[in-house]
Amino acid sequence: MADADAFMDRLNPEMCVVTAVAGGERSGCLVGFSAQCSIQPTRYAVWLSKANHTYSVARAADRLAVHLLTRDQHALAALFGGETGDSVDKFARVRWRHEDGDAVVLEDAAAWFVGTVRDRLDSGDHVCFVLEPQRWGGRDTDTPLLRLRDALDIEPGHPAD
Repeated sequence: MADADAFMDRLNPEMCVVTAVAGGERSGCLVGFSAQCSIQPTRYAVWLSKANHTYSVARAADRLAVHLLTRDQHALAALFGGETGDSVDKFARVRWRHEDGDAVVLEDAAAWFVGTVRDRLDSGDHVCFVLEPQRWGGRDTDTPLLRLRDALDIEPGHPAD
């Protein structure tokens, strides 16, 4: 196990915020596990913790929005990673809009896409949502993207199991 930990410690993936809407409820969380998983057709995978409030909403959602943040958006990352939707309305503190039906897009994100959920795969303590991007947008910026090492100081807001 120590060898696996040493390998994982070398990774420094981009962080993103995933938002979900279902049953009249909206939620969002900071995600460190995500990746493009197919070129043709285009697919993107995000893994949500089963302990996270966003997972409970995403289970019933037919689409999710994925947002890239820049390093200067640490406060936004801290809101979505350090607070839990079980007790806080994160969206009351940010600019957002509905996009592609009922998906929620964070207006200040560096880049975003809304994707239709094509598959859900149980991966242990996380569930993989395979998305087919449908709509996307963003803003021009030269600021580097927020990465895992930039967010290590954010204490997870979801309850621990």
